[in-house]
Amino acid sequence: MKHFVCAAFALAIVFSLSAGSVSAHHSFAATYLEGQTQKIEGKVVQFLFRNPHSFLHVEAPDEKGTMQVWNIEWGGGGLLGRQGVNRDTLKPGDRVIVVGQPGRVPEEHRLRMMNLTRPTDGWKWGGTFD
Repeated sequence: MKHFVCAAFALAIVFSLSAGSVSAHHSFAATYLEGQTQKIEGKVVQFLFRNPHSFLHVEAPDEKGTMQVWNIEWGGGGLLGRQGVNRDTLKPGDRVIVVGQPGRVPEEHRLRMMNLTRPTDGWKWGGTFD
């Protein structure tokens, strides 16, 4: 019985250690049209600098000219921080041009960030989530 308890305890430790290294992640291909790009120009409504993904909300017209709030998925705070982006990089009211991969459901007005330009001062960011 003592060997069974030791084996069960050792197995529990192995499972708990391996669980920490497993990272759940959704497929970008399930959410975005990876072979396509879309460009929007508008003003920042909100910038959520966080992990595992940051989000930029931009008010910009859709294809019909109707103003929408676009939800733009970006890299995590840690990754963006290493690239020089912080929570104060973008502020509400900033004019931006965003190029990204469009969401699979057009009515959701989603993009996966590819590159970003702030024309007022020429600041640019270009990259991926990887």
